[in-house]
Amino acid sequence: MNIAYATQYGNQVIGDTLEVLQRYEDNSIDLVMTSPPFALLRVKEYGNEDQVNYVRWLSKFAKLVHRKLKPTGSFIIDLGGAYKRGLPVRSLYNFRIPIEFCDRLGFYLAEDFYWYNPSKLPSPIEWVNKRKIRVKDAVNNVWWFSKTPYPKADVTKVLAPYSERMKKLLENPEAYYSPKERPSGHNISSNFNNNGGAIPPNLLQIPNSESNSNYLANCKKAGLRGHPARYPQKLPEFFIKYLTDKDDLVVDIFGGSNTTGFTAEQLKRNWVSIELDPSYAAISSFRFLPKGMSERDLLNVYYSILSGKKVEIMDFLSNDRHVPSVTKKFVVQRLKDMQSLPTLDKSQQLVLENLEKAESVLA
Repeated sequence: MNIAYATQYGNQVIGDTLEVLQRYEDNSIDLVMTSPPFALLRVKEYGNEDQVNYVRWLSKFAKLVHRKLKPTGSFIIDLGGAYKRGLPVRSLYNFRIPIEFCDRLGFYLAEDFYWYNPSKLPSPIEWVNKRKIRVKDAVNNVWWFSKTPYPKADVTKVLAPYSERMKKLLENPEAYYSPKERPSGHNISSNFNNNGGAIPPNLLQIPNSESNSNYLANCKKAGLRGHPARYPQKLPEFFIKYLTDKDDLVVDIFGGSNTTGFTAEQLKRNWVSIELDPSYAAISSFRFLPKGMSERDLLNVYYSILSGKKVEIMDFLSNDRHVPSVTKKFVVQRLKDMQSLPTLDKSQQLVLENLEKAESVLA
């Protein structure tokens, strides 16, 4: 385990989640909010698991999460759907997850949420774009698990804005509504209370169209590829507000680009993000760095983390941003190692080019 960087409220950790979580006391975490690698047919660069072994694989993490959560804590998992190989029929892996977790691991399914991403591109290509026999897959399952039937939750923290019609109704009920009995037999009176907003549904409509964030802008400036699978900030924001209070502990066990940690930081929650891939963990620091950061500073932070040096984000932003000698030595040695390889694939070639630039910029 290695701490990549620290902020005012949290830490990005590089390591295996099954090892890192063991270090936390049982019943100590308020919320685990994560999006694990999905069980897709094609292997992705971020290391997704295959459908056959997926439930067993994810259950190893869930069993440990159950131990570490407070009795009032919650476990939120965002899961995308998948098709069976070569067939226009759905895999059931994402539906087996709640059955396994509840029947065998002791979780309760507090509620099922569905994240609708209106900006999602049509997929899968074979059945949607080519043969045109299926519609695009634009909804993810978001399972809310808890250790008890009564986890901490407060819906008043996530009320949705009233519609214009509702605002007029609250101002003058008599002019816009006549009391009557619904077909269901319920009587709806004209006594409406302004509760500050409407209770949200379990369908969360949030576009995943990040294009000009600190993260992407800094990745582009530094010449580095960001994490290819990122969820939008409003998704963890909803659950962090709903299920935690200030100073509670929020953990992401598959950190990725660390959207969860960044959101928790803004909401003044303590957080820990755990990511196995050192490069993704290092690049996630760009979320906490301003867009005006120079290329030199960005590469300094990135390669300092890869060299094993913990970066204190607040200190880096406020103090002299010198390049540590260990960072320079790491870049030089890594460059020599890459140059010694007989052949390079496309990904390795990009790494080599960035190292050559870093050697020059950080000298």
